Amino acid sequence: MATIKQTLDEIMTLDGALCVAVVDSSSGMMLGSTGSGVDLEVAAAGNTEVVRAKLKTMRALGLNDIIEDILITLGKQYHLIRPSSRKEGVFVYAVLDKARSNLAMARRKLQDTEKELSF
Repeated sequence: MATIKQTLDEIMTLDGALCVAVVDSSSGMMLGSTGSGVDLEVAAAGNTEVVRAKLKTMRALGLNDIIEDILITLGKQYHLIRPSSRKEGVFVYAVLDKARSNLAMARRKLQDTEKELSF
């Protein structure tokens, strides 16, 4: 099991990692964060709305499934949102430099580290 800080530090070892946060989607507040390049307070609140909207849409469609991750591709960055499989209402949010990162490796790292995250 890993603490929030250990999880954040491990994700920041990814090539191109700019910043990462663990967010409580019930409040939009960060439980921990590190890095720079994005206003993480604003991003945490905004991405909480993204997660809520996707869950609402899934319910409306009658989809009996889970969100593995949400990818937002910008011109210069990848924004990854990975809901926690261990604690409902929490997600990991990572921002990566698109030119320096490997999206497949980043998704895998978030999957692996999120499974080890303890609260």
